Amino acid sequence: MKRPKYYVGVDISSKSFTAAVGKEPWEIVVAAKEFSNDPEGFTELLKWLEHHGVHADNMVLCMESTGVYGERLAYFLSAKQYPIAIESPLKVKRAFMPAGHKNDQVDSQQIAEYAYRFYDELVYWKPREEILEQIKVFLAIREQYVVQKTGHLNALNALKRKVVETPLAEALHERSIDQIKKNIKEIDAEIRRLIDEDPKYGDMIRLLMSVPGVGLLLAANILLIMENTPNDPVNPKQLAAYIGICPYEHRSGSSIYKPDSSSHYGPPKVRKLLYLASLSVRTHQQQFKKYFLRKVAEGKPKKLVLNNIANKLVKIMCAVVKTQTPYIPDYRSIHPSLYKLS
Repeated sequence: MKRPKYYVGVDISSKSFTAAVGKEPWEIVVAAKEFSNDPEGFTELLKWLEHHGVHADNMVLCMESTGVYGERLAYFLSAKQYPIAIESPLKVKRAFMPAGHKNDQVDSQQIAEYAYRFYDELVYWKPREEILEQIKVFLAIREQYVVQKTGHLNALNALKRKVVETPLAEALHERSIDQIKKNIKEIDAEIRRLIDEDPKYGDMIRLLMSVPGVGLLLAANILLIMENTPNDPVNPKQLAAYIGICPYEHRSGSSIYKPDSSSHYGPPKVRKLLYLASLSVRTHQQQFKKYFLRKVAEGKPKKLVLNNIANKLVKIMCAVVKTQTPYIPDYRSIHPSLYKLS
């Protein structure tokens, strides 16, 4: 792909954002300027860029992932056909030495330079389909409710152990728990409704749920990850690495050696759901149970074996999506050489 002429870096916050423009060979050609983080500021940004000869067909705009702060600007620019890359703040930070001033102007210039230096690695952003964005929101709210329910349960159990009883406090916790359970059921029903009404994603969810141990929550989370992966959404190694369950070697020379372990980066909620799925198939699926017992008998740590099972489940999920075929229990592939020629 042909390199753009200009690289725009945007440092964004809740009320405002700062933009700077650089070009090749690297230099800042337009000093950083601050805009309001609202539709008026977005329009002013486009006028400012056009005034300096920066258009959608000769530039790339890069910003850091800041959650909802940059969402409206990203949607606005995408609708205008501007190429946008949204990068991890940690990746941008690691690209520069921690020296000199630290402010919005410097940050926007560094983001522009980052886009120039790592142009071939940029991942371009595009809006999610509406149903995926809704599912993402419901899954996030559901997780918050689960955390709240656990907090109320722990507090209620502590109250019941006290010598001095407080009936009203216990009743308040119980009412909160009941209401949270109702909210979670309502969210689950709405996620199912959204999926059932969409043929494309409904079929994909049903394929994922055909895999042993994979329920609605895990399938929905995996769906979001796959649809947000630009290169190969059904590559099991990439998916496992993104989730944080892919084991990595750690050794150097003869003095540094550690057992292979996963990075534990990535979405913790998905790792937790995969761990629970691994426990389920270890208990209820004969082939996984045999594998688990065999590896433990060989001296492998139980957590390592469960992590291997999680990787196997990811591999199966990718396979059913790629082939558009539900999971077949006890499936065995046959090498072509074993077929008899007629």
